[in-house]
Amino acid sequence: MSPAARRRRKRWSTESCNCRRRSAGREPSSVADATNLQALGAAIAEAAGPAVQEVFVERGAELVLRTGRDTLVPLMLLLRDDPRFAFEQVMDICGVDWPERAERFEVVYNLLSLSLNRRLRVLVATDEQTPVPSLIGVWPAATWYEREAWDMYGIVFAGQTDLRRLLTDYGFEGHPLRKDFPLTGHVQVRYDESRKQVVNEPVTLTQDFRSFDFLSPWEGMTTLPGDEKVHQIRSERGQIEGPQS
Repeated sequence: MSPAARRRRKRWSTESCNCRRRSAGREPSSVADATNLQALGAAIAEAAGPAVQEVFVERGAELVLRTGRDTLVPLMLLLRDDPRFAFEQVMDICGVDWPERAERFEVVYNLLSLSLNRRLRVLVATDEQTPVPSLIGVWPAATWYEREAWDMYGIVFAGQTDLRRLLTDYGFEGHPLRKDFPLTGHVQVRYDESRKQVVNEPVTLTQDFRSFDFLSPWEGMTTLPGDEKVHQIRSERGQIEGPQS
């Protein structure tokens, strides 16, 4: 390789290192991120007025708004259509159960702005009977998430015409992610050999037939399937060779 080629390679590698160093120097700090989120929250609260009940930043990196059921849809339209916010997508809708509260459920909306590279969480509180307005008119993709929240928690969404079971079976009783839902459930499924079909029946867990193994799998496992031949060979070898001194 000629000296000119070696010098050319060294020059390009030097520029690459400088580029990485310059880009790393422009990375924003966490303090700057929290300040930007607080400024964004203040701008949303000013634009939305009384629709925003509370604004705060969690863990220094997550902007959260709290609103009411009556103001949910106007607030979401503002967040979607205002170019200062431009939250074009709803990424997820889920529920949280707080049984000790009067309004035990929180509906959590996670929004994303692709154009501005921002995320936002909106919280709405409700109880077991009071419905939350559906967002299918704002984001049609909300149908799937609202069905899931209704199936798992029993949260009702007003205006949602497709509230069907999504993750549980047809005829399932109750909502399994409520904290007062029994861990065993209400129904057990088994195959009935006499009827030649799968049957649903009430849960029966008899204490006498329960067995508790407190050993770890490695402590309780002395013989693996297929080791019988190995033990047989070792036994025969020991009989032939006799005990070793």
